[in-house]
Amino acid sequence: MALASEPVQQNQAQKDAADQNFDYMFKLLIIGNSSVGKTSFLFRYADDSFTSAFVSTVGIDFKVKTVYRNNKRVKLQIWDTAGQERYRTITTAYYRGAMGFLLMYDITSQESFYAVQDWATQIKTYSWDNAQVVLVGNKCDLEDDRLVPTEDGQRLAGDLGFQFFETSAKDNINVKQVFDRLVDVICDKMNESVNGDASPVANHKTPSLQDTPPESQGGCSC
Repeated sequence: MALASEPVQQNQAQKDAADQNFDYMFKLLIIGNSSVGKTSFLFRYADDSFTSAFVSTVGIDFKVKTVYRNNKRVKLQIWDTAGQERYRTITTAYYRGAMGFLLMYDITSQESFYAVQDWATQIKTYSWDNAQVVLVGNKCDLEDDRLVPTEDGQRLAGDLGFQFFETSAKDNINVKQVFDRLVDVICDKMNESVNGDASPVANHKTPSLQDTPPESQGGCSC
């Protein structure tokens, strides 16, 4: 996958932020060791596509997807980060302002699972205090090659205070559900902290997200 240079990426992100055809915009990051499936996961969610060819992400890339929640248009700016150590100073710069993280490991790689604690420390160090995190055990389609039991992922997520899902970008298992849950948690936390100011979920519960507007509403309720 050919990626644009960092200045071009930032310019595109700024243009995207300037697009006012949404009610709210959330910046999300997908982080974790190299080759755990971050790029494939993003492509499955944003484009509903999958390729088995592995191409290491250089630096950082992003995609945009708009979902609808409580008749509000929520734009997700989702950043796919490189897992290699040499890109760490680049990628951690993007942690600032991120409202949510998908911290991903590969269920067939104990090394990627053991690295979760280090990634969690980076989130705590470089992101804002209210950033929400979902721990994602990817590649659950490779059950025969599993090295990380589901229970271990659940236990670690509980210890860290994270949500937890096992997923498969290849078989499209829990991909949408992960993003739905992350956005719901972000909205809930915003609602708790704002205390009556405008927020995506003020005076609302947490219905599931939709990829298309409600039939009864042609546009956003501003």
